[in-house]
Amino acid sequence: MTLQAGPEDRGLRLDIFLARHLVQFTRSHIQTLNRTGAVLVGNRQEKAGYRLRGDEVVEVDLESYRVPGMTPQDIAFQVVFEDDDLAVIEKPAGLVVHPGAGTREGTLAHGLMFRFQSLSGAGGEVRPGIVHRIDKWTSGLLVVAKNDWTHARLSRAFQDRVVEKTYLALVHGRMREPSGDIDLNIGRHTTVRTRMSVQRGRGRAALSSYRRLKELGDFSLLEVKIKTGRTHQIRVHLAAIGHPVVGDDVYGERRFAAFAKKYGKPGRYFLHAAELTFTHPRTGESLSFKSPLPEELGVLLERISG
Repeated sequence: MTLQAGPEDRGLRLDIFLARHLVQFTRSHIQTLNRTGAVLVGNRQEKAGYRLRGDEVVEVDLESYRVPGMTPQDIAFQVVFEDDDLAVIEKPAGLVVHPGAGTREGTLAHGLMFRFQSLSGAGGEVRPGIVHRIDKWTSGLLVVAKNDWTHARLSRAFQDRVVEKTYLALVHGRMREPSGDIDLNIGRHTTVRTRMSVQRGRGRAALSSYRRLKELGDFSLLEVKIKTGRTHQIRVHLAAIGHPVVGDDVYGERRFAAFAKKYGKPGRYFLHAAELTFTHPRTGESLSFKSPLPEELGVLLERISG
């Protein structure tokens, strides 16, 4: 892939420039690409912190990042829609989307390779067909690209914020307002690098909107729409306003312990990607999909309500 830096990129760090253009890659994958020499700036290898002049040609070898021995595996997931260009699937909670640190096998990516004859290779072997992700302990809808043409256009749609993603979330506490927006930047935690955090004046812009659907005692059931797709965005945002997601033992650790003592450990986050709406890149048709609340979350609601 060849990228052209423009005047608006002057002074921008190379790794940030790459993250903005390679939306199908995580930040760690981009760092790996750069570290292994797969990124050239004007035919030279530069460090991640290199500041662009704003006129360079940046070349990226997308095929250089591979997971050795990655082979198809029969992984359980439901296919909601499928045609020659894409598929919409439901990811169950507990399933990692693609291989990464600590998880080399048994991911959704392995299952996609087993289920579909053709998948886009734009993300490299580690992410066949994968355009966007949801957390391991979150369930719900994902769109998968079967070819690079579709992948590029879906990635652009996500980047342009024209894909509508709606989640259902049960959170601790009663919301003061029935609806609202959470407009807080998100970036990597300064000391715990596996976590994200709200960062004022730094980080990347992140916008979430919520609407209260129901109150159940000391809990609130929310519909959450996200305009951006930052890592852990909903969980970080809701925790930042004092209403962490039920079952989240990372951003709602104290509430999690009290909940587990009273109701038992949930075993997953009460966060479900319930609706996905986008325009088909080839046909121009508006596609909208809904996913019912998983049974285990319905049971948990009944336990709380009872």
